[in-house]
Order: sequence, then C-alpha cells, then structure tokens
Amino acid sequence: MLLPYQNKNRIEAGCDEAGRGCLAGPVYAAAVILPSDFICEELNDSKQLNEKQRYALRKIVEKEAIAWNVGIVFPDEIDKINILNASFLAMHRAIQQLKIKPEHLLIDGNRFQSYPEIPHTCVIKGDGKYLSIAAASILAKTYRDDYMMQLHEEFNYYAWDKNKGYPTPQHREGIKKFGPSPYHRKSFTLLPEDSQLSLIFN
Repeated sequence: MLLPYQNKNRIEAGCDEAGRGCLAGPVYAAAVILPSDFICEELNDSKQLNEKQRYALRKIVEKEAIAWNVGIVFPDEIDKINILNASFLAMHRAIQQLKIKPEHLLIDGNRFQSYPEIPHTCVIKGDGKYLSIAAASILAKTYRDDYMMQLHEEFNYYAWDKNKGYPTPQHREGIKKFGPSPYHRKSFTLLPEDSQLSLIFN
C-alpha cells in the first residue's frame, strides 16, 4: 500500500512525467492533489500496471482528486531547452493550472527546478511510494498515450500505437525507411550514429 501523504496538514501535490526517453512526441507531466483520506489499493506506479488498469485508475483519480492537471512540452521546446528542463517545465505547467494552490510538492525523481513559493521534496521512485505521485504518473502516461495514438493515425509507419514514441526496433526502422516526422525530437539520436547522416527533417 502506497503512502497517502508526506505532510498530513499541508495541501500536497504529487508530480510525475511521461515520455522523457521517447524519440518523438511531447513530454507530459501531471500534478495531482488527493484527499488525505484517499484509499485505493490498486493505485501504483503506471509502469507496474497494464493499459486497462491505467485507464480504469485514471477515472478514479479524476473523480476523487481535489485537483489535477496535465502540462505538456512539445518537441520544438524540448530541442531548445533539453529534455531534463522540458520535464521540469511540463511539471510547472501542470502545477500552474491546478485550481487549488498546493503548499508542498512531491516530485518523482532526484532533481527538480523549484516552483516559485512552493517547497518541494524529490522522491526517488516516488511513483511506487506515494499515492499522489502514482496518480500523477497514471495521468501523464495515459494522456500522452492518447496523444501518440492520434499521431499514429497520421504516421502509422513508426508504430506509435505500440511504442508510443519510444526507441523500439520497429520505430527506428520506420525512421530509417521514411525519415523523421515533424514530431521527432531533433536533439535526440534517432538512429545509430552511422545512420544519422542520411536523416532529413521535414
């Protein structure tokens, strides 16, 4: 059972991102404020759940959360500021859009760029320790998957319906055969170094 909070008497938001290691598409982040008495034994790190479980839990989180929101940073921004800063920016955007201002942030991972006037605690593998971070991981993952499924309809030769933009052999084979799409991250190594010279961005 995951922990319900770190600070019981403060409004606490859990934050997590999805898509950091992808070759294509945006990075998504979510911020979630859960009630201090929230209980859901099934809730866990999104990577430990299958797709059906994630979408079922998303409905529960959205219904039960005091506040939640999703932040997005697109590939052109990622290429300008790098993926680490883009992950922080996506979290900031999610936090900024919460209808209730949190008093403390629980951040998945070991680094974060401080959000103005709100203290934070970084928690390594926090999505497997705190309910609010796990909830954020599910929202970030499922909303990003939804977006990549839409992109797949336009660019089906990258198999984004299966890999969601991660560097699978099928994804890289699509890049090698058809070149990169406008949704690929130009600052990333899309193919092994000996194949990079032939890439032309649309």
